[in-house]
Amino acid sequence: MASLSYDLTLAGLAVGSAAALTGIGLIVTYRATGVLNFAHGAIAMVCAYVLRQLTVEWHWPLPLATAFTLLLVAPAIGLLLEKAVFRPLSVLGDDPAQTLVASIGVFVLLVGGATLIWGPGAKADAPALVPADPWAQLGVTAVLAASVWAVTRWTRFGSELRAVVDNRPLAVLGGIDADRVASAGWAFGAFTAGLTGVLLAPFVRLDPYGMPLLVMEVVAVAVAARMRSMSVAVVVALGVGVAQSQLTRLHPSSGWAEPLLQAVGANLFVVALLIAALVLPGIGSQTTLVRTATARVPTPPGAWIVAAVLFLIPLGFAGSDLTTSVQVPALAVVLLSLVIVTGRGGQISLGQAAYAGLGALFTALLTAGRFPGLPELPHLPALALAVLLVAPLGLLTGWPALRRRGLALALATFAVGVGVSRFVFAQPYATSGLALDRPAGFDGDRAYYVLELVLLAAALLFATTMRRGRMGRALAAMRDHEAGAGAAGVPVRTLKLTAFVAGAALAALGGGMLGMGLRAFDPAAYDPVRGLLWFAAVVVFGADSLLGSLVAAALLVGLDAGTRGGVAAAVIGVLAVLVGRFPGGPYEALRAATASLNRRPFLTPLGIRARTALTSPAHPPTRWPRVPTTTNKPFHPPARLPGVERVGNEQEESQSPEDRRTGPQAPVRPEGTVRYVRPEHGSRHSGSEAAPPPTKPHRAPPHPHPLTAHHVTATYDGFTALDRVDLSVPPGRITAVVGPNGAGKSTLFHCLAGTLRPDSGRVTFDGRDITRTPAHARTRLGVARTFQQLAVFPSLTITENVQVGAEQGRVPDPAATARSLRLLSLHHDTIRHLPAADLPTGTLRRVELARALAGRPHTLLLDEPAAGLDTAEVAALTRVLRALAADGMALLVVEHDIDLVANLADTVHVMAAGRIITSGPPNEVLPRVTP
Repeated sequence: MASLSYDLTLAGLAVGSAAALTGIGLIVTYRATGVLNFAHGAIAMVCAYVLRQLTVEWHWPLPLATAFTLLLVAPAIGLLLEKAVFRPLSVLGDDPAQTLVASIGVFVLLVGGATLIWGPGAKADAPALVPADPWAQLGVTAVLAASVWAVTRWTRFGSELRAVVDNRPLAVLGGIDADRVASAGWAFGAFTAGLTGVLLAPFVRLDPYGMPLLVMEVVAVAVAARMRSMSVAVVVALGVGVAQSQLTRLHPSSGWAEPLLQAVGANLFVVALLIAALVLPGIGSQTTLVRTATARVPTPPGAWIVAAVLFLIPLGFAGSDLTTSVQVPALAVVLLSLVIVTGRGGQISLGQAAYAGLGALFTALLTAGRFPGLPELPHLPALALAVLLVAPLGLLTGWPALRRRGLALALATFAVGVGVSRFVFAQPYATSGLALDRPAGFDGDRAYYVLELVLLAAALLFATTMRRGRMGRALAAMRDHEAGAGAAGVPVRTLKLTAFVAGAALAALGGGMLGMGLRAFDPAAYDPVRGLLWFAAVVVFGADSLLGSLVAAALLVGLDAGTRGGVAAAVIGVLAVLVGRFPGGPYEALRAATASLNRRPFLTPLGIRARTALTSPAHPPTRWPRVPTTTNKPFHPPARLPGVERVGNEQEESQSPEDRRTGPQAPVRPEGTVRYVRPEHGSRHSGSEAAPPPTKPHRAPPHPHPLTAHHVTATYDGFTALDRVDLSVPPGRITAVVGPNGAGKSTLFHCLAGTLRPDSGRVTFDGRDITRTPAHARTRLGVARTFQQLAVFPSLTITENVQVGAEQGRVPDPAATARSLRLLSLHHDTIRHLPAADLPTGTLRRVELARALAGRPHTLLLDEPAAGLDTAEVAALTRVLRALAADGMALLVVEHDIDLVANLADTVHVMAAGRIITSGPPNEVLPRVTP
């Protein structure tokens, strides 16, 4: 027994050594570049294939082939990826979402390329680089880890690496060549990947799909080390390897525990991946995807008609064999699930293949009468029930999305997909002897294809409903700016779970259709690598495009329909790698490539002289109305806002209409006071603007008990940001909070808005304790807010931005959107239908304020509302805020502009060191705190 335990320990150390090499390579690459290299396993697979090609096929000596592979090929792959793929992304801003998509693209590209070159079959004749004795592999790992530690601690390069990791822009300003550091990190990471591949190849299945996935399963050791500590990664890898080997000694006699324990014993690194991704603190914080997921890609005229015709063409074939064609509608339904989750909801999901496989598996079990507790069912009812059973399982990936974002969410969803594949699809107790056929009456390919088209049409209708209307705008708002969506009243947590559940249902429907089309449940069709391929395909063709999902499905099936597999993966990989250069996807790349064919004509010098002669005073030029554009120049609001009347300025009232210009570029005079005038029935505004229709008052009567903070205390890592602060925001008045940086103003603001929960004390509103009430629920109670950094939804138009606030607000009001747009002078047809992306700061400030007001709040919290505005825009904003206060609304302003506070506020609270040190009217308080 002792001998057996010793042998198992040695075997576990061998496996753990390979896992430790993977962890070291991932950590070095991440620390040098900030990229979680999803292609690490694919690089390991390519290097293993290269070594086999050199030794087995070309008969090179093993030492020479090993040196060529590890010292030349592997580092060259890393340097090529850094220079051609990831360096351009760092120049564009080093967005983690872009690097994630590009990394997955490299993975898919290498897998597809290896399949094209070496074929999809497994190779069992890979050369052994070191003896089977685990001490050799353990020695290699120890030497490599010690070398890396010594280099990072005792060399100049190590100091530069630590500087780049801590603050890359500051390191560049200090004279460090960050590109050189990144190149070295990529070269070393690729070297460790290659070393892992050539060490593992003789002992595992060497194929384009199996080995990359096996290497990526051990990413858990790097995540457990928080992508920083190589010693922790090595210890975790060795410990998991030994534990996995020792578990093989356990053999339960019978019962359900036997297959489960065997599955765990064979896949302990997958269990570690699930724990690391779902339980341990995540890495990365980026929430958004690249612009491909959010860009408004215009659909060419007639594109849907063309798509419908192309999908109907197989029905006109003379033959009856449509084996390839029947896969396209099924895969399109699966990809539509990613449109909902990723494209519209903005959540990175790499585990949709698991839900597709569960849909096929549950359908097969239900039709065979093997599903526990349920009778045998016909195929179509079984498919419908399978969809209903799988949909709640979307919470497996939806739950991590509540606390994780970006890279952490990608790892969590990938871990779920791998776990389902290893513990369900690969286990005999779930799939042995399982068959799947087509519904009665749809046995033939033609009949079944018609059924698929009907189901695809239903899925498109469901996805369209999810993408449009109130639900679609809320999902887009959450995708574009999660905090801003919550401030607008969107229940972000509930909406995320809804998106994942809907995505799981669609994926299950598509998976069941695919299984019935193939007449079998094939676990390989739902491999986690397929999930990465599907994700990359949807992103590059426009993740928020229904038509893009159809194109991606046709491309994936059509390219792999030939004798050589891997073509689709290679093509999708190339497009995903280029996503950083062409964020809009292939559509934008095509427009850029054809831009030279659509050059505008230009005048020669003779033509310029002729035009000058024609536009002389004898021929005055035609004056066109000026239309606001989406440039970065400030857009000035009208001098007289609709619904706002100036009083107390006789000099201005006595001027002629010509002197009182009221156009969009008119100067704004801050003199006088304003009051908000509710539109009366039949009233008319001056000029060409029609009065708004009769509406209810803009705001309900104020609460008798205002928003109040009672002894609020908040701390950060032992630092007291708020120390028993008391503050009230009374209705009909403008309350301001000022103070130096670090005084606690923002912390107090977040406690009142609901984005931060204080350690002690209470926040009440209308006599109700709302200390634990989340931000979106406070918005629906009547407490709205704006942000210091603009919180608009760039993929939505101005009108849609305001609609989100009106639809999610306290009291839904059909006229609220139009009223808020008119109040902030955003109702003109020239601007209200423009996307919010790239609009001037002044216009976006008004959009954000209009969205907050559309929810009919009682209390409005404004964080640096004048940031980025010019003098005229600040004056216009001041008049609007005074009008709102005069109408009974409670306003709280946190602002650094003392002049604005002096002209705006009724009461000023001065904060320092987390306390309110003085309060009172601005003319009494501000002179004592400003020089």
